[in-house]
Amino acid sequence: MGSLDHPSVQKVRSALIEAGAIAAADGIRLLDEDARTAAAAATALGVEVAAIANSLVFRAVSADGAEWPLLVLASGAHRADTHVLAALVGAERVDRADPDFVRVHTGQPIGGVAPVGHPSRIRTLVDTTLAGHPVVWAAAGHPKAVFPTTFAELVELSGGEPAEVTS
Repeated sequence: MGSLDHPSVQKVRSALIEAGAIAAADGIRLLDEDARTAAAAATALGVEVAAIANSLVFRAVSADGAEWPLLVLASGAHRADTHVLAALVGAERVDRADPDFVRVHTGQPIGGVAPVGHPSRIRTLVDTTLAGHPVVWAAAGHPKAVFPTTFAELVELSGGEPAEVTS
């Protein structure tokens, strides 16, 4: 089975079509190698690393110990600051999620987490730095699959909140 036929990629494609993002769905591209990092995706696509919407899944924890997933779509050019993220979402702290937590909440593997196609809606922050690029690239449910979009469409598709995610 080719990566474009992978169930996670098909779920992302369906979610894009359902959201009216036909160009994004039709633009899903299969890379020759896994692109588990923003740098690898940028190299494979021939674009600036800053134009990669790096999908980062975190475990947000409230003061009373309640936990929830947080998806941050960050420019590949920098790192999201967990203290800033915690303040933005009202959490006591925000920690990187382990692969099992990521898979449970997104249905997708680390390195291929898309902004859409999850089992249920995930609170999402979208790095405002991405707005400086006419085209940004996001993962499409598999480490070899990506799709083109815009900052505005990424915010709309993900139901995300535009935010400055670095300090």
